[in-house]
Amino acid sequence: MQAPEGQIQATAFMLRADEESLSVNWLEFLNCSNRESEITKIRTIYSEIFTVGARAKIAILNVGEVRKKVLTESPDGRNLEVRHDPLIDDLSHSGIYNLKQDDELIAELILETVRESYSACK
Repeated sequence: MQAPEGQIQATAFMLRADEESLSVNWLEFLNCSNRESEITKIRTIYSEIFTVGARAKIAILNVGEVRKKVLTESPDGRNLEVRHDPLIDDLSHSGIYNLKQDDELIAELILETVRESYSACK
């Protein structure tokens, strides 16, 4: 089933062939005072690192919720790890580990935990 236009799809939470973790940003490491400032800062980081598509989205997740949902609802009791993995040009960069290639069920579970979403474009 395809998500309606503009909505985040589960495929956003699946590893690409050359990835060992799902690249994410840990917003608290941005040291902003509110969500609006965090989103503005993430948009700036993204625009400096890569080309952001017009329909690209920023999904807001809670690490504890994601880990608990996947641990309790995945058939293999998957224990995801979320690690802060800063880059020179992105100090908030982090990764979600213990994912497998083509793991649609885990991607769907992660999608179910999305709290908010924003356009990734400036």
